[in-house]
Amino acid sequence: MTAQRISDCADLLAELRLSGKQLPCLPPDLIPRNEAEAYAVQFALHDRLSASGQGRRTGWKIGCTTKVMQEFLNIPSPCAGGMFETGVVHSPVSYNFDSLRRPGVECEIAVRLQRDVPRSGAPYDRQTIAPFVAAVMSAMEVVEERFVDFRDPSVNAATLIADDFFHFAAVLGPEIAVDEDPDLDLAALAGQTWIDDQERGAGHGVDVMGHPFAALAWLANHLAAHDLGLKGGDIVLTGSIVASQYPETPAQAVTEIAQLGRVVCDFK
Repeated sequence: MTAQRISDCADLLAELRLSGKQLPCLPPDLIPRNEAEAYAVQFALHDRLSASGQGRRTGWKIGCTTKVMQEFLNIPSPCAGGMFETGVVHSPVSYNFDSLRRPGVECEIAVRLQRDVPRSGAPYDRQTIAPFVAAVMSAMEVVEERFVDFRDPSVNAATLIADDFFHFAAVLGPEIAVDEDPDLDLAALAGQTWIDDQERGAGHGVDVMGHPFAALAWLANHLAAHDLGLKGGDIVLTGSIVASQYPETPAQAVTEIAQLGRVVCDFK
């Protein structure tokens, strides 16, 4: 993509994000052809979202880090998206159901970083990234479908990446400092999602690339390859251990990670 097409695509996606509308797909000449083009558009989109009142980028979400989500989306590898100040909130929270575009929820383990992660340290793995983590928490990602049907062949994975991979908001539970519970085994923790008290799915931290910190390391390496880095204070959603669940009508959604607590979102 030329610089002009990247800019035009980012402009269109920013308008889409803020308008509340849906599109069937991007215009053919603005569809990213690969991941490199997709992330170029995404980073340009982030500048526009910050300038439009969404605040600064305060973290990242990682998609497709579990087999259940890779199968659900038919995308075999992790993908990243940005998160912004206005969309990082604390449980409980409520949203107007009709104002969102087919809202869904995902059950995740989140981390907060205590200091910057130097790009020079890449490649990271789960052991070398661990010292940068200040706290962990239960989290719910609220997602929405800004394209009418993400399974339509015209909506490729690169398009979803460019648009921050369905992200709408991160709803966080209470923080648990890692130095307060050094024996906490994130891989062993079970998680569940409920919609109006009906269990919709369950999984474990180990489903996230073997350990949530492995997903965090992937993100650090991914950003380093794009000359970016994780910052102290960033919140990172490491990926859903339960397939995305969609309330059909206004409802209460709950996600819970054992030992980390539960997160509540009311769609009214």
